[in-house]
Amino acid sequence: MKLRPLGDRVVIKPTAKEEVSKSGILLPDTASKERPEQGEIVAVGPGRMLDNGMVASMSLKVGDKIVFKKYSPDEVKVDGEEYLIISESDAMAIVE
Repeated sequence: MKLRPLGDRVVIKPTAKEEVSKSGILLPDTASKERPEQGEIVAVGPGRMLDNGMVASMSLKVGDKIVFKKYSPDEVKVDGEEYLIISESDAMAIVE
């Protein structure tokens, strides 16, 4: 991947969300064109610049699986792959 996020942003590879209908039929993520709300972090920026010129370190790291706000990510395509970019503050939880 050739994306290097700036500031307190992270690059996320969205995870496919599979759903099962009431009758047990597996619905692929393309069935509902909803944005994903989970993904794995593939790149992390250096951190947020503070007013005093220092950089606040990131609490997220590459490999973390996170849940984020549904409409906060910006979508980008690099080499045919879709990625999402969010600010660290838009991440709501780490999935363990």
